[in-house]
Amino acid sequence: MNAINPATHGIGMSVRGLRKRFGALDVLRGIDLDVAAGEFVAIIGRSGCGKSTLLRILAGLDQASEGTLRLGAGDSRARLMFQEPRLLPWAHVIDNVEIGLGADGGKDHVRAVAALRAVGLTDKAKAWPGTLSGGQKQRVALARALVSRPRFLALDEPLGALDALTRIEMQGLLEQVWQEQRFTAVLVTHDVSEALLLADRVVMIESGEVAMDIPISLPRPRRHGSAELGALEDVILDRLLGSAPARSV
Repeated sequence: MNAINPATHGIGMSVRGLRKRFGALDVLRGIDLDVAAGEFVAIIGRSGCGKSTLLRILAGLDQASEGTLRLGAGDSRARLMFQEPRLLPWAHVIDNVEIGLGADGGKDHVRAVAALRAVGLTDKAKAWPGTLSGGQKQRVALARALVSRPRFLALDEPLGALDALTRIEMQGLLEQVWQEQRFTAVLVTHDVSEALLLADRVVMIESGEVAMDIPISLPRPRRHGSAELGALEDVILDRLLGSAPARSV
């Protein structure tokens, strides 16, 4: 495996000719994609376009049918965050976070507390998951993903089930933690405005192929409802909804 120059903490990824078949169904049809170390990339597209399948392959949870995936040098550990927090209801919050250390990590109370501090939940360390709000549960899930200090965080619609205000709050938290730790982040989302708010690049998958790859060079923090984000959202939605011809960006 050839190395890709690493950033301080994140890991780079390079995909060439990636295909994935489920029986006779071609889900991914020759994906070429580069993700720089420490970059935040959002993947959007209609349901069934293959974006979650691509994320699972990048995270090592699935294998491609054809093509190559190259990862940067060093520890390539990845963690996933899903739409559901998937907390153990019989374990305290701190114990749920320590699960993220894996079988070889044992119990590390100091690191678990630090992860809870990063998401603003140190006061909930001994709480039961059933007593938490939806947003708090997702904060715990984020802490669990971060406690192992991953170089790659894969996010599969992690904020999709939250109410609008809690979702905005979690978007800000996710951006803050990413800026502090500089892991590589790949977010799958149906929310175009969320993709533009968080990502360095927005990649659209259409019929198993990359249809658009747009760099987002707007300064951070970005503001919901800004004219600049609105203009970019119009371009993407035109393509996503099929009212504009394919274009290269």
